[in-house]
Amino acid sequence: MMDDRNALFSQRTFAGAIEFIWREAELLDGRDYRAWLELWDPEGFYVVPIDPNATDFAATLNYAYDDRHMRESRVQRMTSGYSASASDAARTVRTVSRFTLSGDSADVVEVKSAQVIVAYKRSVSTIFAADLTHKISMASGEPRIVEKVVRLIDSTEALSAIGFLL
Repeated sequence: MMDDRNALFSQRTFAGAIEFIWREAELLDGRDYRAWLELWDPEGFYVVPIDPNATDFAATLNYAYDDRHMRESRVQRMTSGYSASASDAARTVRTVSRFTLSGDSADVVEVKSAQVIVAYKRSVSTIFAADLTHKISMASGEPRIVEKVVRLIDSTEALSAIGFLL
């Protein structure tokens, strides 16, 4: 009987985490960056590593390694209207799929998935594909992102205009 309860809890937690990740994608595509900031645990990290095999993000070079201050600064730049990336931002559509539960504790759920972003800017569509890992804290009863890692499939190539990836 206990195994059934644990399985049911895991299924509900997993389903809730997937809905949360879809909500994050919707906020980002809608450019609601302030609401996106509210999804984060204050101690969380947003990471876009260059090395596809990196695990020690603090000791390696990354496109992004944002703590709370850096996330807020990034959002400020993107919403201020003073930078080229803010005033001429790409329109995006994100598709997130292929969800797998890779870790599930009482407090943190780890979900791996695939993401495809189509960005449209100046009559050109660009496709970005990545493997995602979300670590989502459920400790407060409200899901919060503890870590989000975006592993772009072409991360070792020269990339431009990726500030909106979030």
